[in-house]
Amino acid sequence: MFCLQLFKPIEPFEPIEQMFLTMNPIDTYIKTAPEFSQNILLHFRKLVHQSVSDVEEKIKRGFPHFIYKNDVICSMAAFSKHCAFSFPKAALMKDKTLLEKAKSEEAMGHFGKIKTIEDFPSDSKIKSYLKESISLIGKKLEKKKPTTKIAAVLNTLLSKNKKAFEIFSSMSPSHQKEYINYITEAKKEETQKRRAEKVMEMLLRK
Repeated sequence: MFCLQLFKPIEPFEPIEQMFLTMNPIDTYIKTAPEFSQNILLHFRKLVHQSVSDVEEKIKRGFPHFIYKNDVICSMAAFSKHCAFSFPKAALMKDKTLLEKAKSEEAMGHFGKIKTIEDFPSDSKIKSYLKESISLIGKKLEKKKPTTKIAAVLNTLLSKNKKAFEIFSSMSPSHQKEYINYITEAKKEETQKRRAEKVMEMLLRK
């Protein structure tokens, strides 16, 4: 005699698109970032939340920003081979090596190119930067006109989009340089054009 064994139907997997809809924008950004960068981004994000209560997260200019009392205290971004981390009030902070890193144009951020968690300053150091950044909320920075030479293919697109041009112009020279290098590192003209279009998308993304 044979027994019929009943099995519970297997639930279908949640579509990837639907999964991303249930995640907040920062979760989605990290999930879709290069694999090497995900633990790096998660580690920095954890330090931010350990240091700052009621911090708000938003995607601005295409990458995550952390906001407290309507002021950006820091940001993070993942690129193909490294991550970058920035403090908008670095010019007013005590550790001048932060500003020196940005001026060197090694990367758009204030830690240089971060490729592993070991490349970070110590956790305590990062937390001290975050607390100092909070203490500078409300203080104004002197605005300087960007001097970075814009790649021709990007310049053409920016000249046709006022909003993107204003966003790009408001960035620091080192931040602009990161986008320009991304475009000009491509050897083929059509690849440079595609990358310039991608930069435009990032600039206009809210």
